[in-house]
Amino acid sequence: MGIVNVTPDSFSDGGDYLDAQSALEHSLELVREGASILDVGGESTRPGAEPVSLLEECRRVIPVVESLVAAGVGARISVDTSKAEVAQRALAAGAATINDVTALRAAPEIAELVAAAGAQLCLMHMVGTPRTMQQNPHYEDVVSEVKSFLEERIAFATSHGVAEQRIILDPGIGFGKTVEHNLELIRRLPELLALGRPLLIGTSRKSFLGQLTGRDVNDRIPATLAINVLAYERGATIFRVHDVAPMVDALTVAAATLAP
Repeated sequence: MGIVNVTPDSFSDGGDYLDAQSALEHSLELVREGASILDVGGESTRPGAEPVSLLEECRRVIPVVESLVAAGVGARISVDTSKAEVAQRALAAGAATINDVTALRAAPEIAELVAAAGAQLCLMHMVGTPRTMQQNPHYEDVVSEVKSFLEERIAFATSHGVAEQRIILDPGIGFGKTVEHNLELIRRLPELLALGRPLLIGTSRKSFLGQLTGRDVNDRIPATLAINVLAYERGATIFRVHDVAPMVDALTVAAATLAP
């Protein structure tokens, strides 16, 4: 899953692809590098991020979705949003997945929109909001608590019409977690895999990798490759990354090595 941030304030690539044309060119490059999903986002979810208005998020996201569909990019189009109207307009424009970091808590009606469109839905675990999530996060057992949350969110989504086979789960690495919480989630991914749905992992260039390595945000590609290969070995199958080409190479080698 290649990241297409149409935002001025994302932690790594904010401001790089603000207009539909530059976002399209970037998306085409990600597909050439091997992305099979493109995740378009118009509201930063970095720690401390301020919310964006509905009008502004639509202005950023919908033209990009329309341009990707018109260009026939050859990848599934996902939209990273927790606003129902953005989701509705994105699905109408041709998006096939809604990636909701609030797991339907901000806009429960997204479930019905996804169900009616026959689209996929990604449910992510997060404590609080992006503005507050890193303020002393605490768990008794992070993996058990994330698993219970995701299990309940699956039940909510299916009760509102979403087919279970169209649900993807994201443990929310970096979203209300310390370094140790993030590492424990990766170590124990098989416990989350027991929920029976594909796992999406989003570790790309994140701050916990910087805390472990001392590297600045744009120098965290090797660390991103390492954590994602370990996640793959433990059962994850979707990897949300900025740097698609090296990730494809790393997973190709990992898959060949792990094959019986």
